[in-house]
Amino acid sequence: MAFLPLLLSIPRMAAANGELEKLISDPKNWAMQAGDMYNQRYSKLGQINRQNVGRMQVAWMFSTGVLRGHEGSPLVVNGMMYVHTPFPNKIFAIDLDTRKIVWRYEPRQDTAVIPQMCCDTVYRGLAYAENKIFLQQADSTLVALDAKSGNVLWSVKNGDPKVGAVNTNAPHVFKDKVITGISGGEWGVRGFVAAYDINTGNQVWKAYSTGPDAEMLIDPQKTMTWTDGTLQPVGENSSLSTWQGDQWKNGGGTTWGWYSYDKALNLMYYGTGNPSTWNPAQRPGDNRWSMTIMARDVDTGMAKWVYQMTPYDEWDFDGVNEMILADLNVKGKPTRALVHFDRNGFGYTLDRATGALLVAAKFDPKVNWATHVDMKTGRPQVVKAYSTAQNGPEVNTKGICPAALGSKDQQPAAYNPKNRLFYVPTNHVCMDYEPFKVDYVAGQPYVGATLSMYPTPGSHGGMGNFIVWDASQGRIVQSKAEKFSVWSGALVTAGGLACYGTLEGYLKCVDANNINKELFRFKTPSGIIGNVFTYQHKGKQYIGVYSGIGGWAGIGMAAGLEKDTDGLGAVGGYKELRDYTDLGGSLTVFALPDQVVATK
Repeated sequence: MAFLPLLLSIPRMAAANGELEKLISDPKNWAMQAGDMYNQRYSKLGQINRQNVGRMQVAWMFSTGVLRGHEGSPLVVNGMMYVHTPFPNKIFAIDLDTRKIVWRYEPRQDTAVIPQMCCDTVYRGLAYAENKIFLQQADSTLVALDAKSGNVLWSVKNGDPKVGAVNTNAPHVFKDKVITGISGGEWGVRGFVAAYDINTGNQVWKAYSTGPDAEMLIDPQKTMTWTDGTLQPVGENSSLSTWQGDQWKNGGGTTWGWYSYDKALNLMYYGTGNPSTWNPAQRPGDNRWSMTIMARDVDTGMAKWVYQMTPYDEWDFDGVNEMILADLNVKGKPTRALVHFDRNGFGYTLDRATGALLVAAKFDPKVNWATHVDMKTGRPQVVKAYSTAQNGPEVNTKGICPAALGSKDQQPAAYNPKNRLFYVPTNHVCMDYEPFKVDYVAGQPYVGATLSMYPTPGSHGGMGNFIVWDASQGRIVQSKAEKFSVWSGALVTAGGLACYGTLEGYLKCVDANNINKELFRFKTPSGIIGNVFTYQHKGKQYIGVYSGIGGWAGIGMAAGLEKDTDGLGAVGGYKELRDYTDLGGSLTVFALPDQVVATK
């Protein structure tokens, strides 16, 4: 078993980008949105630990001046913090010595972009490399700024917001490229990822999620997929054959999630979103390659392997959630694993080098739309009673679990290399789903379904759980019930802590060995949908998180919606949130008192 320690060291050794790799190897920084390229969200800092976290206090706060949902987290690079906001996507560069704003940047964007954004005006954060800050604006403009001055170095247009092609994702830097995706699956936008040169902004490659092989950067003989219990070539035009006519042109498969990268394999990983429309009767076929895990060569964009989790989606179970890379013993075999918690309620473990399917199991036992995943075909076995396609348009299929926002949405999980377990923020929500016919009109919503959401019946009454997951075996190890969905990204630290935020606005830190042992809680000014992060400055560790209610779960409050079925069904489901929090956009940063630090 000497294999595993070697593999576990790869994320820190990888020279994926020389300067960036050096920065993320120093836990004093938080130089990428997940802390590293493996999306592990684990920090080696341990000054704040399970023994003293109860004495943690607010060190400082910062108001962003924006009242919509705040997702993602700031970056911390060599004593400077870079804070971002939802639309209008402001940036503040803050000197951590003085906490003075060194520079600020506010792009001028057409407010007509706002109604083109499906589920609040969120933005998941910035990227950094080689003295540049990369901003992916809502209007799809990708901008490189000088990290010291805030001056614009270059900008490029990544999509057309007039047809619904907007951006909410964080860009990611791998090697010499900044890679970004596109949103707009609810507008019939055809998804893609694109790589740009970090120094010039020139597009290096672009790969679509649907369509002809040449436009998807798929090699029909070399791109592999899990078929009949083994890996086989996808074959010629594997996407086109699964759509009716040219529906793939408006077929969705957008790419607004978190990406990861394995330097040793030179592969990046991400997921594609729902097929358009939400009315399955209008698009018969498997609708490849929506709802798919993609592994692509970072230099060329060519797809090494693909795996479709939810063929012919009937429930809006986007596949964009993060791909966490970890080296595990899977069923007794050392494995370069990719772990993914999908909206469809199944936790997947694959061999990230080959795409072989190893584990697929429910991470919420109340998931009922499928009995299990057939490990030979890789296909979920759909329960007919919850098939919105079988029941047909204009029929309200009731009691589907999970709801469209999934057993987990974009809020990223964390991995603890000490016990090789995953800490997962989840939703515990079910829905009624009634599809209806809708025509595609460029620039107009292309949804075609009416939804209602509610807490999972016959359970603890709440809408969320924070769980610990064993990806090697596909089983829940521990579970902690929450009143609302846990819509915050988790953080695990060497101090033995797992921290996350709640929609009511609490930052909570629990014992990583026993997550039902709550060690710290603090009520921030608004609901938390941001991701917990940590850094160290002048010998002191800090833990921070955005608050600012919004996102899909909080869209009712963020956008002032009141009808239960508005917000694609979320308004009614989360209407009780108003009793616990209100709008606000701020950053709260915590630390131990000086006397506690001094006694260590």
